[in-house]
Amino acid sequence: MTLLDAHLVASLGAFRLDVALTADAGEVVALLGPNGAGKTTALRVLAGLHPIAGGHIRLGGTPIEGAPPHARRIGVVFQDYLLFPHLTALDNVAFGPRCQGIRRAEARRRAGDWLARMGLADSARAKPRQLSGGQAQRVALARALAPQPTLLLLDEPLAALDARTRLDTRAHLRRHLAGHPGVTILVTHDPVDAMILADRIVIVEQGRVVQTGDAATVTRQPRTDYVARLVGLNLYRGHGAGHAVALTGGLTLTTADVVDGQAFVAFPPSAVALHPHAPTGSPRNTWPATVDGVERHGDHIRVHLTGPVETAADITPAAAADLDLALGRQLWAAVKAAETRAYPASG
Repeated sequence: MTLLDAHLVASLGAFRLDVALTADAGEVVALLGPNGAGKTTALRVLAGLHPIAGGHIRLGGTPIEGAPPHARRIGVVFQDYLLFPHLTALDNVAFGPRCQGIRRAEARRRAGDWLARMGLADSARAKPRQLSGGQAQRVALARALAPQPTLLLLDEPLAALDARTRLDTRAHLRRHLAGHPGVTILVTHDPVDAMILADRIVIVEQGRVVQTGDAATVTRQPRTDYVARLVGLNLYRGHGAGHAVALTGGLTLTTADVVDGQAFVAFPPSAVALHPHAPTGSPRNTWPATVDGVERHGDHIRVHLTGPVETAADITPAAAADLDLALGRQLWAAVKAAETRAYPASG
């Protein structure tokens, strides 16, 4: 059942947001995109913290775009958590139920239940300054969930944590989100958070939705350079005719897939072989390339190449030594057709 149906149109200076967003009950949707894409603006419009200039927001079929924030049945976890510093963890969590008119004793009982669910029963009397980053994040989540919101909004909820705490807290967060019966909208620029926590990912760039789907679809068939870089693929757009895709710049790639019309071709850097001279043999796709950058990438060397297309190639340190890599070095790149994926640019 569609619980959230929104078309968010808003302005922030010269920036314009125009994002359509729907979500079912129990669904976690991640808004993923680069800094400045409009993700947080979209969240603030949903929360009533930024004015909507057009479109609509319907929650459970009820229009809420004109309602003040406190009347929207939402819970929000901000990037820096914004816990009340003068209140204990227990009273921070009890704040929402108290605002709903629930008596103090009952509100504190509910807050205690939520802290216990979060594994924080022993921290009920602690003030925010006495909590670790992971504990503060869980208190903020409990405070957002305690009023039983229909819509839960998370703004970069793991960004302030160190790597180890982030790993543990992400696991806690995933478990609690799975039990939330309403809609969760997660704003993040971290693809790992999006792919682990969300049922569906919405990619936002320059205030627009450019791609949506589950993690497998987004990683398998990226549709913008930003998404391709996130998932570590070389991505090109061209015109397909059977097993051939003609790219801008004159290069035609032979692909394993059949595609006709406007199409994308993608392949990982590990599929690119580099040669000092034009190769012969099995590769169907070869082109001259110039070394534009070299960097360590895990156990491999990543080589950035210019030529008919810009390409990233991952090779072993031994291969890099054999090629005598240097900026401006002329090489040949080769990719087997079986290593490529081609798919329609539309849809």
